[in-house]
Amino acid sequence: MSISNKIFEINTLRFFIFILFFSCQREEVSKIESFDNPIISLKKPSNFPEFDTYNLRTNAPTLIGVEIGKKLFYDKQLSRDNTISCNSCHISTYAYGDNNSQAIGIKGRVGLRNTPPIQNMIFLNTYMWDGAVIDLKDQPIIPIITHEEMDSSIGHILEKIRKEDSYIRLFKKAYSDGEITSGRILECLAQYMFTLISADSKYDKVIRNEGVTFTPEEQKGYHIFQQKCSSCHKEPLFTDQSVRNIGFPKNPNKIEEKGVARVSGEKTDLYKFRVPTLRNIEVTAPYGDHGQFASLEEVLSFLSQGVEDDSNLDPYLKENGNRIPLSEEEQKYLISFLKTLTDNTFIQNN
Repeated sequence: MSISNKIFEINTLRFFIFILFFSCQREEVSKIESFDNPIISLKKPSNFPEFDTYNLRTNAPTLIGVEIGKKLFYDKQLSRDNTISCNSCHISTYAYGDNNSQAIGIKGRVGLRNTPPIQNMIFLNTYMWDGAVIDLKDQPIIPIITHEEMDSSIGHILEKIRKEDSYIRLFKKAYSDGEITSGRILECLAQYMFTLISADSKYDKVIRNEGVTFTPEEQKGYHIFQQKCSSCHKEPLFTDQSVRNIGFPKNPNKIEEKGVARVSGEKTDLYKFRVPTLRNIEVTAPYGDHGQFASLEEVLSFLSQGVEDDSNLDPYLKENGNRIPLSEEEQKYLISFLKTLTDNTFIQNN
């Protein structure tokens, strides 16, 4: 073979290598250009505090991430036997709680505690009744692995959804490598929960001067609330996120239920629980860590008549003879005000 023929073959080979390389580059660029998962901007109500910066810094909600999170939230594959989803206990009608005294898991198993509503999580820095979780990405693990709830595992969930085309497509849109991982499942669930913001109640409209006013009964109730309840149920979230023992009847399952002490191991934390929000309280009955009270009337009557005594009972109660003194008339006005915290737009969001 002549030298000129060899040069021709080498140049031809180089040309095809160049074409192949250029095609691969174009394909890679195409992949990058098609990847579009922007961070979404959550609308902060004007009368609310700033978002919790830790959550936004470590897991900012994205367009597709929220979509994946919502799909997972309603997916029964998260439970061992594919019979319940997050939504089975966290129902929008009840402000993403339920109406059971204690959570009900697979096969009708009864959990230890009342289901807390999911609302305004992006503003909070602690979660669960005992405040044991400080990063919302970690929270879903608890119901997923708990025997009385979903009785599953992240590994088991991964096996299921990695086989489903709809999840494969979504994760490819959400993440550049398209990989479905346990961390990303938890991230997306948290991102969806960040979007569940309740801030359109009558109370909010009054505070924001949107042409709405309290009735005389509601106004009296608001005044009573500010005097006797607001130190724990701080506006506008209606929780100060502290943990307190307020002397509610104790869970008969004493071996398991010790409140925050169940996590910390400290006697000073016995029967302390995170102060729950009062938002949408009209629709979140029954009340208490294990659903001790069927109605708001029962709660206020108990607090007024006298709570159970403990050495670490909240100081406000101790200073007032282990009670929050409320006349029957004051209780009626207070309930009128509490009902102004119902956000019908939020609870009808299916």
